[in-house]
Amino acid sequence: MASTLCCRGASNLVSSTTIRRRLPLVGAFCVLSLGFSNLCPSLSSSSSSYLKTGCAQSLSFAPLLRSKFSTQSPDKTVRAVKMEGSSDTVPSIVVYVTVPNREAGRKLAESIVKEKLAACVNIVPGLESVYLWEGKINTDPEELLIIKTRESLLGALTEHVKANHEYDVPEVIALPITGGSPQYLEWLKNSTRD
Repeated sequence: MASTLCCRGASNLVSSTTIRRRLPLVGAFCVLSLGFSNLCPSLSSSSSSYLKTGCAQSLSFAPLLRSKFSTQSPDKTVRAVKMEGSSDTVPSIVVYVTVPNREAGRKLAESIVKEKLAACVNIVPGLESVYLWEGKINTDPEELLIIKTRESLLGALTEHVKANHEYDVPEVIALPITGGSPQYLEWLKNSTRD
């Protein structure tokens, strides 16, 4: 993919090797998602036909990324709800919690959903965590719980995790959901307690 990215119309040739060396992984993702011409307008004006990535431009998430990170107007066909909290939705969050193994993860996930502290918990296997604990660097296999819930339930969810987790200091990190499928967000609201 990177070997196809070169600028022929620019005054100096930008080789694919130069691009590969200068773009970190996140930058490469942006190139795939937003298109090279959106990220490098000075080069794209005279050579726009040579600067198309052609890969991820047509993927469904590309318009969402463009609307957040591009100066172009967003694609009007993407229908999502913003999370100000309408009558059908409530401000919602995604919470990350790591667990030592599948059994512990499943037990904690089931208790969270049973208590209606979350609508859904995904269990992602195969993580390797590197962390500093009591002055030593440790590396351990873990699994990740991705918990979707109401923002208002974060305190109760955190207390539930602390009471039912085998770690002394369990990870509980919350990220806001700023938008999404209206039907999913309504289901999240209806599947959790007030």
